Amino acid sequence: MTERIWLDVPYGEKDRAKAAGARWDPTARRWYAPRPGMEALRPWEALPEVPDPLPGEDRTFGSGLFVDLVPSSCWFTNVRSCVAERDWERLRRMLLRRAGYRCEICGRGEDRASRRRLEAHERWSYDETRSVQALRRLVCLCGDCHRTTHFGLAQVRGQAEAAFEHLRAVTGMSREQAEAHVDEAFALWRRRSARAWTLDLSLLTEAGITLAEPPPAHRRGAVAAAELARERESRA
Repeated sequence: MTERIWLDVPYGEKDRAKAAGARWDPTARRWYAPRPGMEALRPWEALPEVPDPLPGEDRTFGSGLFVDLVPSSCWFTNVRSCVAERDWERLRRMLLRRAGYRCEICGRGEDRASRRRLEAHERWSYDETRSVQALRRLVCLCGDCHRTTHFGLAQVRGQAEAAFEHLRAVTGMSREQAEAHVDEAFALWRRRSARAWTLDLSLLTEAGITLAEPPPAHRRGAVAAAELARERESRA
């Protein structure tokens, strides 16, 4: 079998790439050129792989399942919204591969029948002296673990009970312990949300990842709605 000529096609450009001759490999979940020398596909020529681990990444930081609420000043500034779309494909591919295509917390793989997907999650450290929120690690989570981690968003979506029960199932916490954990997480979130934080994404830039300007605060709700719509479309 001829070796695939892989491409890096952002989700928003998939229709253009397909019209130019790109083909989709459902097993690798990646676009490719069906034959060499296709000039129309040159804009999506594959870039070098993202290094693993990322330079300076601490893969022991923030292990296990816990409610990890982002301060309100940084809502909807996740890695996907802060990274150029083409580089996001490279980064996502590295995360899935190194996790063995399984959730790094519960160990489950993707299951399209039940709409369980694998997603990227950020682990941040907070320097309260300088008000700097620094990216320390990226982890691959299943949708259930990710929903529990972003417990506040689960509440907004009416999924708090499912997130709570998943927290208990994975950690073995009693109901009382889980309730105390959630309360402590929200108390910490309220304290951190009382100030504005500066994002430190040097973990990405030092790996050659191109950053995109994060959306301004007043547009982040619209950005989140657009991401949800894109997520639903990709699951259909």
